[in-house]
Amino acid sequence: MQTPRTEFAQALRAIATERGLDPDVIIDAVKQAIIAAYKRDAKDKGEDVDTFGFDVDINPANGEARVFSWPVEIDEEGNITEASLTPPADKKDVTPPGFGRIAAQIAKQVIHQKIREAEKGALMDEFSTRVGGLISGMILRFEGPDIRVDLGRTEGIMPSNDRISSERLNPNQRLTFLLKDIIETLRGKQIILSRADPNFVQKLFEREVPEIASKSVIINAIAREAGVRTKIAVSSNQSGVDPVGSCVGQKGVRVQAVTNELGGERVDIVPYNENLSDFIKAALLPAESLTVKLDKKNNIAEVGAPEDQLSLAIGRDGQNVKLASKLTGWKIDIKGESQKAQKRTEDTEKNSGVEKIVTEGATAPKSAPAKKKTTKKTTKKSKTDK
Repeated sequence: MQTPRTEFAQALRAIATERGLDPDVIIDAVKQAIIAAYKRDAKDKGEDVDTFGFDVDINPANGEARVFSWPVEIDEEGNITEASLTPPADKKDVTPPGFGRIAAQIAKQVIHQKIREAEKGALMDEFSTRVGGLISGMILRFEGPDIRVDLGRTEGIMPSNDRISSERLNPNQRLTFLLKDIIETLRGKQIILSRADPNFVQKLFEREVPEIASKSVIINAIAREAGVRTKIAVSSNQSGVDPVGSCVGQKGVRVQAVTNELGGERVDIVPYNENLSDFIKAALLPAESLTVKLDKKNNIAEVGAPEDQLSLAIGRDGQNVKLASKLTGWKIDIKGESQKAQKRTEDTEKNSGVEKIVTEGATAPKSAPAKKKTTKKTTKKSKTDK
């Protein structure tokens, strides 16, 4: 009997000193576990435990545990009254013979559990300082649409809505992720990872571009359709630094490194401009020679594009204009120059009070004689031929 007591005392001291836990917390957890074990065994023997309160006294020096009980009061709703839960002075020692061995085993289990909880808590505290940053991990397995990722000392999960839909992933594949959040679940704290979040692209540029890491180049806005295309707007707060050139890198090496990490996703880097018209034009690149008219009341930008630039401005399936709208925060309405010219003509006619149908009616009599003369000449020619 002396051995388990010594192990208990040593384990308790080890946790208090090495794990940074309060010994009183450990002892309280052990007490509750011992009471649960005693009540379970007593019920198996047919003893009444529902009308009794229980307490455990543990000697922290040698680990000796004694179980005590006393009758409690039951209210009208069948619940134990709070006042009767306090151990009285005449509580009865109900420790079964040989219970010391069981108590020692329970104490050991609780101590190991507390060690795991303490380690996980310390680990989560460490990871909480890295939320919003990049982290490397290896894909462990697929859990339905979600993916479980090995982060070394713990695991994280990448939900389906944080995946790049066009990306094919395989077990044991090592990738870079955005440590998006740490949330509380029924199983404890859970690390949430992402590769589809726009901030993932921003952090990749911070890693690849020293000027962004040093704050001499700033990412002012970012719009992303994960797996397809991303637009970022950058500016410089240091003279002589080209923000777009810094992000692109010599021969495009920096932006190519980001694109490779994104699995080939296209990344457009545009200069940020406080002038909204110029910023919208830049956001619609590679389209050029655009005109912009702002409707500030409705937050709409009417953009005119030459016919040969119209498809570039809109993009495939409207992708370019959609991302430009997200990037600038304005609703963008793009029309070709011929459409705009036609609209201006219609507006001019309406403002002058002249309807198009009236104009067509006025020109009809002029064309009628010409048609009649032509018919007459043709008939005369036919007679001559005969």
